[in-house]
Amino acid sequence: MSILLKAFLLSQNAFPFNADEAVVGLMARHILQGARPVFFYGQAYMGSLDAWLVALGFRVFGEQIAIIRLVQVLLYAITVLSTILLGWMIWNNWRIGILAGLFLAIPNVNVTLYTTVSLGGYGEALLIGNFIFITLIYILRKMQNSRHVTKSIEGLWVLLGFWVGLGLWVHGITLVYSVPAAVTLFWFSRQRKWGMRWILNLGVGFVLGALPWWYYALIHGWKPLVDELLGSAVAVESGPWLTRVIQHALNLAVLGITVILGFRPPWAVQWLVLPLMPMVLSFWLLVVGDSIWRWRGDKKITPSRLLLMGLVFTLVIGFLFTPFGVDPSGRYFLPLVLPMAYGAARWVYSLRRKLLGIAWAGLVLVYHLWGTLACAAVNPPGITTQFYAPAQIDQRYLVDLVAFLEQTGETRGYSNYWVAYPLAFVSKERLIFSPRLPYHPDLRYTTRDDRYPVYTSMVERSDRVAYITTHNPALDEYLKQAFSRLGVKYQEVKIGDYHVYYRLSRPVHPREIGLGETRY
Repeated sequence: MSILLKAFLLSQNAFPFNADEAVVGLMARHILQGARPVFFYGQAYMGSLDAWLVALGFRVFGEQIAIIRLVQVLLYAITVLSTILLGWMIWNNWRIGILAGLFLAIPNVNVTLYTTVSLGGYGEALLIGNFIFITLIYILRKMQNSRHVTKSIEGLWVLLGFWVGLGLWVHGITLVYSVPAAVTLFWFSRQRKWGMRWILNLGVGFVLGALPWWYYALIHGWKPLVDELLGSAVAVESGPWLTRVIQHALNLAVLGITVILGFRPPWAVQWLVLPLMPMVLSFWLLVVGDSIWRWRGDKKITPSRLLLMGLVFTLVIGFLFTPFGVDPSGRYFLPLVLPMAYGAARWVYSLRRKLLGIAWAGLVLVYHLWGTLACAAVNPPGITTQFYAPAQIDQRYLVDLVAFLEQTGETRGYSNYWVAYPLAFVSKERLIFSPRLPYHPDLRYTTRDDRYPVYTSMVERSDRVAYITTHNPALDEYLKQAFSRLGVKYQEVKIGDYHVYYRLSRPVHPREIGLGETRY
């Protein structure tokens, strides 16, 4: 069902091709050409596993945008299946697992978005998180039935450590699974005299899983890795620490919860399917109330409670007290889909009137589907990863842009992050544009946008360059004044959202006109 929904949305071109996807695709292409990237270009907190999987798809099916999405669709389908398995393992009840899988198979628009298009590792992180929990639950079952360390248990500890290490490399968000898993393992094994044995085996597995992470650290040092893991890429806030924490709390309460429940898309503050919203809100309040009631009625600590509540607690703490709390768009809340699905499944299953349970579940699933289709119908922006309005580009004109640039011979130049990399991928790197132009209306810019400096070097060596801007009148005026001041003649054309300055009488590079350097 998950695959069918995503296949339909993809057939309708509901998802604009974004720059992060393009980077993944370019990395995959470079891997096939012999490159061996360890991390997502320009960001050392997302490993390159996604690009390696896409490279495998490219090898088999050819280099297409559809293959990048196919990898994510298949990963999420396995995530749904593993959620069903985990539900059965925890509650020994297939019905709860299947119900939870159904809530994941037809999720809200936020989950649909970030499990269909690639941002470098979120789909892999969800799956690895499930594998961490499945392996741990299996270990705890083995421990209950054995008083002595056995080779099978030792092997499972190595496997658990491997998933944790792999998750650390693939995406730091897997820590919201790893931390509660570590607490749960410690809690239920503290009476056993196995300490050094399982710690050693966990350590071996962790080192093996995170081997690319260690390799990068030995070459480039620990500081960039730790800084990226703690959110330096999004650390744009200023002001006292307490003020930032309060702002993060407001982001979570006002913007975060609405996107978590599917009441709005992650890229806009607009209500989805307003007539059904009160009933869906009632559903989730009943689910939360049921979970609290179960906890009060049975205070026994179980692995499932430690894992699922620990996941929620770790994610909230991370959002409040790290720079990631500046972004309430939705991607950082993805792991919450697991405890939400299980909570909903258990409450629906517990209802004595089964038809009532079916009605409640059907209501939520219809709401998710309706909201997702409503977003897909409004294109642009479509179901987009770009929550910043000035950077929402109608990529349907990208093919026309490629044709124009190739026809006029403008194969090198400068643009912004959201144009440069999709242009490079779609043109098979015949058109290389350096992302050294700002996309913010106030002309703010950071050199972090230049994820692959090789492109910039190629453009700087070119004796002919063009400029491409989007949705930025201030930058357009700036460029026109700069060209006039330098006596540079040019032509310009509009192609959809793209504004192209071409046939410059001489090459002009951003540094010459005060652009291309970090400016806040």
